[in-house]
Amino acid sequence: MSTQKLGQMIQAATSIVAFTGAGVSADSGIPTYRGSDGVWNRYDPDKYANVNYFYKDPAYYWSFFKEVRYPVLTSAAPNAAHRLLAHMEATGRLKAVITQNIDGLHQEAGSTNVLELHGNTRSFACVHCQQSYGLADIHDLLQTSFPPACQSCGGLIKPAVVMFGEALPSDVLQEAEAQSSSCDLFLAIGSSLVVQPAASLPVVAKRSGAGLVIVNKDATRLDSMADLVIHGPAAQVLQESLHPHSDLH
Repeated sequence: MSTQKLGQMIQAATSIVAFTGAGVSADSGIPTYRGSDGVWNRYDPDKYANVNYFYKDPAYYWSFFKEVRYPVLTSAAPNAAHRLLAHMEATGRLKAVITQNIDGLHQEAGSTNVLELHGNTRSFACVHCQQSYGLADIHDLLQTSFPPACQSCGGLIKPAVVMFGEALPSDVLQEAEAQSSSCDLFLAIGSSLVVQPAASLPVVAKRSGAGLVIVNKDATRLDSMADLVIHGPAAQVLQESLHPHSDLH
């Protein structure tokens, strides 16, 4: 079975990099941008996730955040996929998690070397004076001002997430490329491998000699390049793959 082969590949590897997308957090109850849940569909991702629209109409983003994003963030918990990846790091086999996700669940599960390509929605800063705020701070500010205003200068507060129209943080991307080019096994999990430049990282790893495994519910454009492709939910596939290996589970 393919999950058994994945377990064997993980067991044989000494320097693994995991690249994770929305499919990893789906089992934690976090829908993708275009999820089927009705409350999400009331908001247009081309507006709430677009930096130009954010500055044009910040209240639109903060309405989405207050009604949708905040309740999801505060109720979501790491699932088996997050925990298994954290355990692989603790055993020394997994060197880094490169993620497109912005929910912070990898860190909550115990992963320490997490490269957040698209930032996160648990940290915030004033766009004028750079005063930083945490999730609890924003919750409090939303009770008294809308959109939330900086307590230091009254400026606009923005989440530390990379929106459409913004460049990925160059230092994080460079480290992700370095990790991808030096691993011996690259696991692409729960990503459609469409959004660039992040989706080129599996190619970097493969061309550098690493084994490439793609785990995703649907087919991706890089399936033909991979050494192993498994179509299924991330948590289930990882659990089935690692279950026989007691030192990894």
